[in-house]
Amino acid sequence: MEVIRVENISKLYDLGQVGTGTISKDLNRWWASVRGKEDPYARMGQTNDRTKKANKDDSVWALKDINFSINQGEVVGIIGRNGAGKSTLLKIISRITTPTTGEVKIKGRIASLLEVGTGFHPEMTGRENAFMNGTLLGMTRREVQSKLDQIIDFAGVELYIDTPVKRYSSGMQVRLAFAVAAFLEPEILIVDEVLAVGDAEFQKKAIGRMQEVSKGDGRTVLFVSHNMTAVSSLCNRAIVLENGSIGFQNVTVKSVEYYLKNVVKNRTEFTWNEPTGNENAKLISARLIDGQGNPISDPEVGREFGIEYSFESLGRELKLYPNIHLFSKNGDCLFVQGLSSEYGELKRKGLLTVRMWLPENLLNEGGYIAGLAVTSFNPTTVHFFVPDALRFDVVERDYNNRDSEYIHKLPGYFRPKLKWDVMNAKSN
Repeated sequence: MEVIRVENISKLYDLGQVGTGTISKDLNRWWASVRGKEDPYARMGQTNDRTKKANKDDSVWALKDINFSINQGEVVGIIGRNGAGKSTLLKIISRITTPTTGEVKIKGRIASLLEVGTGFHPEMTGRENAFMNGTLLGMTRREVQSKLDQIIDFAGVELYIDTPVKRYSSGMQVRLAFAVAAFLEPEILIVDEVLAVGDAEFQKKAIGRMQEVSKGDGRTVLFVSHNMTAVSSLCNRAIVLENGSIGFQNVTVKSVEYYLKNVVKNRTEFTWNEPTGNENAKLISARLIDGQGNPISDPEVGREFGIEYSFESLGRELKLYPNIHLFSKNGDCLFVQGLSSEYGELKRKGLLTVRMWLPENLLNEGGYIAGLAVTSFNPTTVHFFVPDALRFDVVERDYNNRDSEYIHKLPGYFRPKLKWDVMNAKSN
């Protein structure tokens, strides 16, 4: 049975001033929307390509002519680069925002988890928010009470369940929000990238729970993630969004293959025309560099190289912590490395540049993604996090120039040179 049908969905956003500049044109735009017509003052040829510089009066199609349907019990992945339109699409399906054109037909109740703390009131306790969310889903207090122990146990927040959620860390909020959404029995569960905030153990639990509700209970799940391993393990099929349009949709293995081959292109140096971040810190630029600080595009296995990024500190007297997340091209997190306090406090205002050096023979030949972030603590705040800021391939020029006898491409992500001992057995 079909539970979601998306028909000719498009979403237009103005990049500069909201109005047209004159009352008569504003009235013409309103009358066109009333009649179901497209905006007569939109720049029709412009797609959602964030690499291009915008003029103040431009409009952009965040989504353009999206069509698909989803049946009951399906688990469908929505994948694409940052800015491809994934979150906008989920907000339209969740009735948070309206499309410029087109229609979404839904059968059943929807629970959406689109960002940290979605649907929570910060002054209310975790318990109170659980009851409020259940009420919004049309459940009685008795029905919510029957699920509450499972929600608390799954989220692991029993100690804090009667504490206002404004005092929760971002990870605690995500765990509780997911548990509420997953256990209050919506017919359709929509989950955006927020699970990346949780630790690895919770992500595994969350994926297992989504598999349970789809296979065991016949509920439908829409799942957005940059982690291709999670998408592949959970989803029956996947839709690839490119610049606001559907670039490809098929069974998951074929969609992931298309995405990694055609969409995730290497980017070893980049400057953001519109710096991303908040009022405390904004990411400006990033690049790969060699040992002398020169830009490079293809770091080698046997040579040291660095990941460098510059950000603007806006002088709020916060101690800032730059950190880098290194992922495989499948989205597996290999490690997270933060700048430790031994290098001094980053509290000064202005443009700051940091470098993290990767030693020779650490990374194996293959594709990698660098996510860049700046955070602070007390309270824990993520000022910016760009999960796919840089994408690159580590190469090996000569398989024969190795100490070992293995002369083929080595498996795995790491290949450090480790110390060996050879213990000779005593002969009789």
